[in-house]
Amino acid sequence: MLRLIGSHYHFRRAVPQAVQTCLGRTEISLSLQTQSKLIARERAAALYAATGALFERARMMDEKPDTDLMKDLLAVQAQMIRDQEETLALAEECHALDRKIRDATHNMALLERIQSENAFLDESLRKIREIGQRFDSLRQQLTTGVALSEQEKKMLKAEADRLSGMIVDIQSRQPAHIAQPVPQTMAPAAPEERKPAPKISSPLLSTMAERFIYSDKAKSADTIKATQKTIGLFIEAFGDMPVRQITGNVAGEFFDLLSSLPTTHGKGKTVLPLRVVIAQAQERGLETVGGKTVKNHFSRLSALWGHLVKRDFADKNPWAGWDFNVTKKIVRRGWTDGELALLARTQWSGTAVSHRTWTGIISIGMFTGMRLGEICNLRRQDIEVIDGVSCFHVRPHPEDGWSPKTSAGTRIIPIHSSLLRMEGLNLLEDNGAKYLFPDLTVSTSGERGDNFARSFSKHKKRLGLPEAVTFHSFRHTVSTKLRNQEAHIRELWIDTVLGHEASHKSQGTMNYTSGIDVANLQQVIEALSYPPECIMPF
Repeated sequence: MLRLIGSHYHFRRAVPQAVQTCLGRTEISLSLQTQSKLIARERAAALYAATGALFERARMMDEKPDTDLMKDLLAVQAQMIRDQEETLALAEECHALDRKIRDATHNMALLERIQSENAFLDESLRKIREIGQRFDSLRQQLTTGVALSEQEKKMLKAEADRLSGMIVDIQSRQPAHIAQPVPQTMAPAAPEERKPAPKISSPLLSTMAERFIYSDKAKSADTIKATQKTIGLFIEAFGDMPVRQITGNVAGEFFDLLSSLPTTHGKGKTVLPLRVVIAQAQERGLETVGGKTVKNHFSRLSALWGHLVKRDFADKNPWAGWDFNVTKKIVRRGWTDGELALLARTQWSGTAVSHRTWTGIISIGMFTGMRLGEICNLRRQDIEVIDGVSCFHVRPHPEDGWSPKTSAGTRIIPIHSSLLRMEGLNLLEDNGAKYLFPDLTVSTSGERGDNFARSFSKHKKRLGLPEAVTFHSFRHTVSTKLRNQEAHIRELWIDTVLGHEASHKSQGTMNYTSGIDVANLQQVIEALSYPPECIMPF
């Protein structure tokens, strides 16, 4: 589907034999006009849908060549590229304006500080000159030996006290970063004290995260969302600190705090202060998060500090070199037929989600190996007919801020015939709802389907199923079943269906992974089978 020719990516798709006469060609090859693989993937996905619609139109027409169809496709390609480039240009412009605003705000603050310091220095200079003149007068009277009366002595002492008070007043009002002028007096010079070096101003944590992580277009939506969660936890616990003040001691306190969080934190609708949540967890003896979760939070902060140390915003990385207790990690495995049969025959009686949603999500997981987040975010428009095959189209949702876990997660998955036969699921029926499962809720962290995830975990425990079996185990089950099939099912096809990066990354694999025929992917999906007692009943 993607081919790098010269310095630009091209879209290539074979024309089905049935419409080759009508279109007058055996393949379609179009320039995507970009050197970016990420942008090329997005444009190729749109062209894939457009060519699919073109083939459907061609099947309805006579076999005579029709140049208008190709003109329509070229017009779609040109408009798509224009729209995307306009969007990218607007994003660049917004980013540039945002950077200018930040620079202008910083310069205004710097200007105000300079003006304040100049005003202080002018006032201090005037008073110091006045003090010098009065000391000169006193020195002259002392050196001339003029006899002084008691009254004159009292007046001179009062004047000296007033001048001393002026010096103290100047010193108390002086900004810390301005060196203090020392007036010449008759007293012997005291040994000069070494003043500490002025503190270097340090930007805030949120500012640095925005600059190096949130605005980085190369970062995936999942990475940005996860980093926002980590930064949010830190700021809730310690405030938005300057990065130079975040030392190893602070990192240690954050380590202890994270290790005390209950596993249920952030998964419910109720939002409580962080330390209140920890206190409640300790009081109730709740299970706390594992070392892997703490390690993930530290890894995200360590990645940010990698940028800060390189650019001298920080002296060292306080998030590196920590030991995490990950020995309790449970190795996940696939479902056995006995466990699937137990799950199928145990009636769902919960109220968090409907029976259709409960059975539908589990069934799709069994017959596709899709991740739970991918299933929960399926929209009606993500069910497409491609080359006569009904398919799930897993792809980013820019309007909702959701995207697959990896670039390989954007893929086409033919729908298994068993799913299409499930009358209660009604996959091809458009009921007007946006999502395939509209009764799913969204957690405070933005994860859609949190009500199903909690219900599935509780239901699994009630059935006495082991911890090694989770919803993600459906991916292990599907992968194991497919890799044990006959040799004519290629490993590359299985990786494509599951959204895995190809296990053998030759140049040919990298260029043509997304060009696998839907018929081959359908062959992979239809190879999945289960005993009747394992199928979820509607």
